[in-house]
Amino acid sequence: MITFTCSLAENVSRKVRQLDLAKTRLYNVIQRADDILDLKFCTDGVQTALRNEDYEQAAAHIHRYLSLDQSVIELSRQGEESSAVDASLVMLQEAEQKLKVIVAEKLDEAVAAVDLAQVERFFKIFPLLGLHQQGLARFGQYLCSQLASKAEENLVLATGGDLGEKRAPLVFADTLTLLLEGIARVVETHQPIVETYYGPGHLYTLITHLQQECDQQAQKIVDKFIQQRGYHNKFQIVQSSMMKSVPGETIEPRELDPVLTEVTLMNARAELYLRFLRRRMLADFEVGDAQSVTQEHQQNVEKLLKHCLLSRTMQELIGYYIPMEEYYMRESVNKAVTMDTYEKGQLTSSMVDDCFYIVKKCISRALSSSSIDCLCAMINHANSVLESDFREVLYNKLRQGFPATTLQDIQRGVSSAVSLMQSSLQQGNIFKINDCSKLFNQGAGSGDQAKIESCLSDLVNTSAKFKDLLQEGLTELNTTAIKPQVKPWISSFLSISHNIEEEEFNDYEANDPWVQQLIVNLEQLMAEFKTALSPVIYDTLTSLMTSLISIEMEKTVLKCSFSRLGGLQFDKELRSLVAYLTTVTTWTIRDKFARLTQMATILNLERVTEILDYWGPNSGPLTWRLTPAEVRQVLALRIDFRSEDIKRLRL
Repeated sequence: MITFTCSLAENVSRKVRQLDLAKTRLYNVIQRADDILDLKFCTDGVQTALRNEDYEQAAAHIHRYLSLDQSVIELSRQGEESSAVDASLVMLQEAEQKLKVIVAEKLDEAVAAVDLAQVERFFKIFPLLGLHQQGLARFGQYLCSQLASKAEENLVLATGGDLGEKRAPLVFADTLTLLLEGIARVVETHQPIVETYYGPGHLYTLITHLQQECDQQAQKIVDKFIQQRGYHNKFQIVQSSMMKSVPGETIEPRELDPVLTEVTLMNARAELYLRFLRRRMLADFEVGDAQSVTQEHQQNVEKLLKHCLLSRTMQELIGYYIPMEEYYMRESVNKAVTMDTYEKGQLTSSMVDDCFYIVKKCISRALSSSSIDCLCAMINHANSVLESDFREVLYNKLRQGFPATTLQDIQRGVSSAVSLMQSSLQQGNIFKINDCSKLFNQGAGSGDQAKIESCLSDLVNTSAKFKDLLQEGLTELNTTAIKPQVKPWISSFLSISHNIEEEEFNDYEANDPWVQQLIVNLEQLMAEFKTALSPVIYDTLTSLMTSLISIEMEKTVLKCSFSRLGGLQFDKELRSLVAYLTTVTTWTIRDKFARLTQMATILNLERVTEILDYWGPNSGPLTWRLTPAEVRQVLALRIDFRSEDIKRLRL
């Protein structure tokens, strides 16, 4: 049974193979017959089309002939009709060469006549004849001639025309923009024709030809810019000024301002143009590419764009721009420091606003160039100016502003510190730059984003150093101007007896002996600072003052003795003081007075053992800030509590 089944399967398989072979041979015969018919059809058709000057139809016949299977044609030449086939092949080959010559001549005539319709007509015929590269080269030459003519015309207008005052400082940037926009428009207009008639992947070839013309015309514009703006001369003056310690020839920063703006605009336009070309070429390749081929094409695109003359020229301009922008920033900051003024009623000196405006302007201008390296370089230079030069100026002012301890010199100290304090608030400017960089990062690779983030982190670290300097200044102001006033007011608490009976307690209630006068004194002291400082900084200074009051109060209270009513009086005084301080600052201050509040609670107890109702497991949500030793120390301030009872407490 198994043998029979195997034999049957073998017979069926053999017959299937024979049938498949017969089918293949039949297909080849049909294909051969079709090709012979096509060959004859193409031979007759191309002759007729050439006589009628129907070059599109003639090219279609030649394209069909070129698409025939050459192996089938060779077999046909070996058959009975070999002579007819050979004759057809000779005629088609002659027609092919003739048509190539005619199409090339007609295209040249159309180019000479600047007849775009005829140029496009014959441009479409080249790929049918297998002349993709020649067609793209000739069409590219035509487009380049048109671009060159328009670019030269625009450059003549830019250098000799009557321009309005508004655009005159940007005339070369505008001229370059017109050139790049013109090329982008050409690519956008003719990309569908190239894709349709030449197939995907050929836009790169056309753009290669266009980019060569773009490089030449852009170089002419840049050369005129360098010449008329004195770009290299300005750079040499800047370079010598920054390198020499002895003053020589200098240049005013305001003379550099328009030139620097124009350079960044030119580079931004070039970057935008190159990104446009990159998108178009990669999209064209992706249509017909396999993954492995795509990587090779991506490398070709990057090589074209990064090594083109336009890209190299812009890099050279930016290379000169960076030291000039640094010079502009440093000189402007130095001038702002030299011309520093402080007007009465203003919360900052002119120096701080001017310096941060200059730094922000320079970084924003570098950002507008669309160059990652340029932006990072300027952020680093700005960081250097802020961290070393400008911070040093503020530090010196801080050192000079707080030598006095008398009331007459307090205002002087305040006015000197204002610049420093406001500098902390100016961190807002730095963070705005960070926001701008998020937009810029959208077009940047991961490596470029890492560069920017690294530079910005350095800038944020510098802003933290300004904040530390602010804190140092406020601490010194608190120490030299507030503490000498507040400490005696707190110490006067010692002159008010808190070992009192009910009669004295009632008298204190009617005529407050201490806390109300302290509040009045504090209000008068801080009023002077409130008018001179910004709200945020005033709030910080008030917070420092409250910390000072709580520390001094604690020291003073531990030097007093209290009766039961004296403890109650202290509790009332402390509540009044905390209530007042709460109204003058947005910071929470109850935490600062937590120890004093707990001391008041202890001094208010009726008996020593009552502390156990608030201690340990009985404390509930209350967190004790006083140690057991400190609790005993406070209990000992009550004259009616025996030391033996205090010692017996298990805390």
